[in-house]
Amino acid sequence: MNAAVATSIFGVFMAGTVLLGLFAVRGGRTGGLAEWSVGGRSLGSVFIWVLMAGEGYTSFSYLGAAGWGYNYGAPVLYVVAYMSCGYAVGYVVGPTLWSYARRHGLVGITDMIAHRYGRPWLGAVVAVLATVFLLPYIQLQITGMGVVVSTISYGAISLNWAYFAAFAVTTGFVVISGLKGSAWVSVLKDALVIGTLAFLAAYVPLHYFDGYGDFLHRVVREKGDWLTFPGHGGSGLGQGWYVTTSLLNSLTVVIFPTTVAGYLGARNADVLRKNAVWLPAYNLLLFVPMFLGLAALFVVPGLTGADSNLALFKLVVDSLPAWAVGVIGVAAALSSIVPMAIFMLVIGTMWGRSVLSLVPRWQERQKGASQVVVVVAGALALLLTYTAPNTLVRLSLISYEGMAQLLPMLLLGLLWRRLTLAGAGSGLVVGVGVVCGLVFTDRDPVWGMNAGILALAANLLVALAVTYAGPGDRDPRTDAEVLAHDPISDDPLGDDASGDGPLGGGPAPVSGGSGGPGR
Repeated sequence: MNAAVATSIFGVFMAGTVLLGLFAVRGGRTGGLAEWSVGGRSLGSVFIWVLMAGEGYTSFSYLGAAGWGYNYGAPVLYVVAYMSCGYAVGYVVGPTLWSYARRHGLVGITDMIAHRYGRPWLGAVVAVLATVFLLPYIQLQITGMGVVVSTISYGAISLNWAYFAAFAVTTGFVVISGLKGSAWVSVLKDALVIGTLAFLAAYVPLHYFDGYGDFLHRVVREKGDWLTFPGHGGSGLGQGWYVTTSLLNSLTVVIFPTTVAGYLGARNADVLRKNAVWLPAYNLLLFVPMFLGLAALFVVPGLTGADSNLALFKLVVDSLPAWAVGVIGVAAALSSIVPMAIFMLVIGTMWGRSVLSLVPRWQERQKGASQVVVVVAGALALLLTYTAPNTLVRLSLISYEGMAQLLPMLLLGLLWRRLTLAGAGSGLVVGVGVVCGLVFTDRDPVWGMNAGILALAANLLVALAVTYAGPGDRDPRTDAEVLAHDPISDDPLGDDASGDGPLGGGPAPVSGGSGGPGR
């Protein structure tokens, strides 16, 4: 009976999710690639807020955050630290990238890199590299949703069917409605996440303890190791790791392709500035699963391995009625679906725009090519989830640290004309090589620090050395055509431009419309 109730609620909400996603393209007007991939650059403050919160608040928030709190304690706070700092960095970087993309008709970081260095093939290379780093996230969201669905259905739905449901529901709306569909689904997802976590924040301490006072006193008295670095169990995740990971991730999150998709979907630069101010408030929700992971130490002790990620749901399934379990499970499932949709969308856009567009027959069908790649990427992640789950899990170890190695090529390149392709490319190769070498030999953390920050330092040093030692930039284009602009200036042109004057002053030329190739 419990399984039937929870499963029915889940099924109804999943059907509603697909319909809500398709509602974004009511009337059948789907437009071109820019309309599909970045919402026609038309999303206002509310949609951008829920979209970017939805992209950042993944199944990790229900599973991993509680699991880390259960296993280690204090080190999990790095998530709140880097996301909050990342939003502050995004106050500047988001409008910068939005302005650059709008001015030159670009739809993602591969476009921007190709335009900056004047090499279309470079966008294809970066697209392939970024896909290697992003594909594991799709698999992780499929796996996360599968675990949630199997648990909240009391085992009635097998993991394999739950994995397929994750793929089918996400593909069902993202192929047709693109970024706007993800934004509409994010509205439902955020309403459920806020409601369920607020409820659990009050319910668990009162149900299992005598309130927060008794709960926190017990944590301090009996689980003191969880409250200080490096946390419980000799994890090696001390202060040095915490600081370097928070720094690296706060810089990386602003150029992560899924974050940039949110940036480029904004109506104007001011929407992104407001969003950077509002988004940190969403991080308050992250404390709930962290605290619930600590609470599970007393209620369901002895969880090990992957079972520790189910700490939150062990509390839920054991004490709440089936209908409540179903609703909470839907909130967690949507926390997998929304980011998975954006990851699939971004991979499709990168390949349709920067890889397949190099083939003449696909140049005029970039949107169709992108939609095909969405299905292929999702199906590949699903297939590997069934047949070789450890393959992508292993790659996920370098995903964030690998993406960080694009920072000099993209951000430094957009601000400093002197940086050459040879310098940026050499730095990227060295940075990715160092990351892979350290991570895959189990030396992360290294010297108490995040391996990615050391790789980024090597990347930057090589990029600067090669740039200064080699010939200068021979690109005949002007600085206004190649470089980004100051994002802090006023926005007098409203929705039609960012209002960001070029570095040299005066209005910069526009090289193409919002849907044009931009190079």
